[in-house]
Amino acid sequence: MEELTLITPTFLFSAISLILLAYTNRFLAYAQLVRTLKDKYMEEKSAITRAQIINLRRRLYLTKNMQLLGVASLLLCVATMFLIYVGLQTFSVYVFGLALVLLILSLSLSVAEIRISAKSLEIYLSNMETPVNKV
Repeated sequence: MEELTLITPTFLFSAISLILLAYTNRFLAYAQLVRTLKDKYMEEKSAITRAQIINLRRRLYLTKNMQLLGVASLLLCVATMFLIYVGLQTFSVYVFGLALVLLILSLSLSVAEIRISAKSLEIYLSNMETPVNKV
């Protein structure tokens, strides 16, 4: 096995930072959507709005966990760099491996969240589907 250098974990810094920025933007969009859906649900308690709220609750849960795993991955990359710096090469390899696993889990949750988001859009569009009257 090749020796892990300080350069290797630093490559993940920009990738993880961009991923966390995307997750944060997604979370902020959900916060706005929660406010909008709550107001809409308080006005008219429709089944579609309720389904959207349930769907959004799952998406928020996934996004929170995506962010936590991403931050943990970033922290482990920093720990890896520290371990390399102090000469604990073997231990740094395992810590870096764990950082990669956490990043994989975070991205996997992102895929699951995207699937749920698509379902949410289908729910939203379902109430707009009406048969077209032929003239």
